[in-house]
Amino acid sequence: MKLDPLASLLLILPAIALLVLVFLVPIGWFLWASFAELGSFADIVAETRATLGSGAVAGAIVNTNLIALEVTLLVLLIGYPLAYVLSRARGLAFTLILICIVLPYFTSVIVRTYAWMVLLGRNGLINQILLGLGLAGAPVDLLYNRTGVVIGMTYVLLPYMVLTLYAAMKAVDPRLLQAAEGMGAGPLRVFLKVFLPLTLHGVIAGVLIVFILGIGFFVTPALMGGPGDIMIATLIEREIELTQNWPGAAMMTLVLLAVTLVLYALYSRVADLRKGFGA
Repeated sequence: MKLDPLASLLLILPAIALLVLVFLVPIGWFLWASFAELGSFADIVAETRATLGSGAVAGAIVNTNLIALEVTLLVLLIGYPLAYVLSRARGLAFTLILICIVLPYFTSVIVRTYAWMVLLGRNGLINQILLGLGLAGAPVDLLYNRTGVVIGMTYVLLPYMVLTLYAAMKAVDPRLLQAAEGMGAGPLRVFLKVFLPLTLHGVIAGVLIVFILGIGFFVTPALMGGPGDIMIATLIEREIELTQNWPGAAMMTLVLLAVTLVLYALYSRVADLRKGFGA
């Protein structure tokens, strides 16, 4: 039975109302309240130039993109083989791997970040292992720098990549791989010529998801980063809480929102490619 357009609209109306109430209304009120402080259009233009031309904002934007890019590449390098193993696992092995990936999400991101701070501290488990094995003569600085931020964000964002790649890999028909092997192709050639191209849409989708989430990260960089690793979300929070510069925070929020929407539009186009692969 096919629903008419009006009935379909009524079914999704509560979800639309919730999204408007929870997301659009707070963002709209925040931007309106911020720009209302400036008053005239000339003041808004001047504040925009001052904010976007600030060295601190430019540095935060550069840091945000570099850190997000580093995390995305690291998550991809770790997540692709992990997703491949998950797609080939069966029974108890599949269950255990999936639990290890999903279980951390039953814990708050703040708790997980503090757990990594304990592990990466100068007296933490990782430094104790390095010292015990003789790989380091003194405790290694793994916290309050770029290394700590990348490690913490990689841990939090890894499941998004793994689950996205897993969905793409499960959609690959194993008969295609068997046909390539039957034609004399070796394992490496089968992977490069058949498996990788068929999962490339999943790679692109996973990369966009992780990068979008990475550029808006706040908790982990704020707790594990140093003065030289300030990201745009952290700077927005400081502008509101410390300096109470709402117009400046609003400008940075608009920049972050615009970048996110552009990346989301790209992700939507990539996600549509799944239909072409029968997913």
